[in-house]
Amino acid sequence: MSAHILSGKEVATAVRGEVATRVAALQERGKTVGLATVMVGEDPASAVYVRSKHRAAEKAGMLSFDFHLPADATQEQVEARVRKLNSDDRVDGIIVQLPLPPGLDGNEAVAAIDPAKDADGLHPYNLGLLVMERGHLRPATPSGIMRILDHYNIETAGKLAVIMGRSFLVGKPMALLLGAKGVDATVVQAHSRTQNLFDLARRADILVAAIGRPRFISGDHIKPGAVVIDVGINRTDDGLVGDVDFASAVDVASAITPVPGGVGLMTVASLLANTVRAAEHATD
Repeated sequence: MSAHILSGKEVATAVRGEVATRVAALQERGKTVGLATVMVGEDPASAVYVRSKHRAAEKAGMLSFDFHLPADATQEQVEARVRKLNSDDRVDGIIVQLPLPPGLDGNEAVAAIDPAKDADGLHPYNLGLLVMERGHLRPATPSGIMRILDHYNIETAGKLAVIMGRSFLVGKPMALLLGAKGVDATVVQAHSRTQNLFDLARRADILVAAIGRPRFISGDHIKPGAVVIDVGINRTDDGLVGDVDFASAVDVASAITPVPGGVGLMTVASLLANTVRAAEHATD
């Protein structure tokens, strides 16, 4: 039996509708909501992603500010632009588009963002609050995955969740969110040095693939009836594919996110949700 497709488009549409309603409510109180991006260099994939963020922000009724610095910009120039946005009352959410060109430190650029305007939820302060199960600005992609699980009523309590990947963008915060009180999954975090990696994957009730290797996980590596969340977005000669081989996995899993059309759409929706949340807190 084929798996239920967990459509990111369906959930993202719902989130964007909620965001637009909240933006309109703030506007009625005289408060605009603004999202700003800082991009350095000419990476084509980053440029496409930034454009999609601004289109989504404008559709939700937000002000949209796009700052594009040349590839030879210095670290100080990048951080100076961020600090300027920190003090701009029109801006409620700030994103530094990663990765930055070689020679620049993306972590330091993110750390320059005012934590109260951290649309990506990746500032060290906000990640620290996440560890404490506090705070309201959470990493966008893991937050989007949690919204997908909630939207489709995926049971997490007592389930074994295996997360393949340990980046601070997805893997580490994903483990914290799935293991949090009220979610209550038992979390195992796997990575490139995990022994018997595929054996571990076959035990997972919820398998999150965030390793950046196209079609790395096949149907043979999935427990029958498992829920599979594919975070990967890999450009190949066949187009965009995930970290999971969808064709073989769809007949084994009980539910699966597609690529494209899955988690990626939720990342942008979560950025918007963080931005309006930041604006609401600024007016409290």
